[in-house]
Amino acid sequence: MKRALRSMALPSLYNMTISGRGPCITLIAFAILCIIPCRLYSQTSYFPDTIWQTRTAAELKMNARLLDSAVNFAIQNETRTDYDLRIANIRSYSREPNYRILGPMKQRGKPSGVILKNGYIVAQWGDIKRVDMTFSVTKSYLSTIAGLAADDHLIRNIDDQVNQYLPDDMFDGAHNSKITWRHLLTQSSDWSGCLFDICDWADRPPREGSIDDWKSRKLLEPGSQFEYNDVRVNLLAYSLLQVWRKPLPVILKEKIMDRIGASTTWRWYGYENSFVNVDGIMMQSVSGGGHFGGGLFINTLDHARFGLLFLRKGKWKNQQLISAHWVNAVNQPSAANKSYGLMWWTNQDNVFKDLSKDIYYADGFGGNYIIIDNEHDLVIVARWLDTGKLGELIRLVIRSAENK
Repeated sequence: MKRALRSMALPSLYNMTISGRGPCITLIAFAILCIIPCRLYSQTSYFPDTIWQTRTAAELKMNARLLDSAVNFAIQNETRTDYDLRIANIRSYSREPNYRILGPMKQRGKPSGVILKNGYIVAQWGDIKRVDMTFSVTKSYLSTIAGLAADDHLIRNIDDQVNQYLPDDMFDGAHNSKITWRHLLTQSSDWSGCLFDICDWADRPPREGSIDDWKSRKLLEPGSQFEYNDVRVNLLAYSLLQVWRKPLPVILKEKIMDRIGASTTWRWYGYENSFVNVDGIMMQSVSGGGHFGGGLFINTLDHARFGLLFLRKGKWKNQQLISAHWVNAVNQPSAANKSYGLMWWTNQDNVFKDLSKDIYYADGFGGNYIIIDNEHDLVIVARWLDTGKLGELIRLVIRSAENK
């Protein structure tokens, strides 16, 4: 077969001329064509199959001592969050009127994590197959569902008003009707209302004033102020459910998780009272975090696969699962908060000071993180890390990658 291919290819190349200069030029062109595929092959990005390949620090030209220091640092700086996450939630949100847990919860594990360099596992610690709650890291997965809807033109433009897409009155009124998909994705909508028996004003209320004051507050122009609020995040999930007309975990599974080789152990939950009728079928509207329970329950390796998808600009092997346009958009600073993009946190406001502004990350209660560093081709997943230690962990890993 190889001989046949040669006999077919060479005459045709010899017979070609470039500006009448004859076969000499075409031989040079032939040589270049031979070299290019080799170079492209050598630069092909690695993607894991069922078995994820590992490499040593030396093989990837990293500083092994600093890499070990990063791992030990993550293990030694465990979050102080209670192992019983129900207790942790009640302690954190006890000021919220009528706070209650409406979705599943579970005991947390010990610190775990994975560091990817060039797609390979170069370091890991703890039980990386243990399924744990991941709290607001869920929001970055929810953002991905919005990105898929935009890619499929179910959402024509994220600057469209959401009320154009929903059949009910969730966005009725002079204020709520102004709210766009971008406002929901950047947590700057100031949507006013109640969803699944939880009102927006009851989520992280100010320390000043009373319930009556919170209820009657002056509403802010959508897009003008960042306000972290899980009721409004859950509203985004509800709105996307209405657009897709399928449960969001099914969309995530079919379009992302199955295709990147994620395990079968992850789950995405809503609340006991968050089932809604869509086309005559009762579907659960999932939550964007674990504030009231629920959210994404997932292991560390599956987080790493998701992180690698974003490091590779939405491409997995030879498939573009989510557009590079969306991946590039999620880490752009929003008008209301430079440190927040489309449900991913950014370093655009120099939160990490000396680190690159291009680093971005998913961030969940209790010290759950997926960090993307395009410059050094790194993904860092850390679970149950002291939240004040994230910057130092990233610095240690980057210094190792730079071999300093």
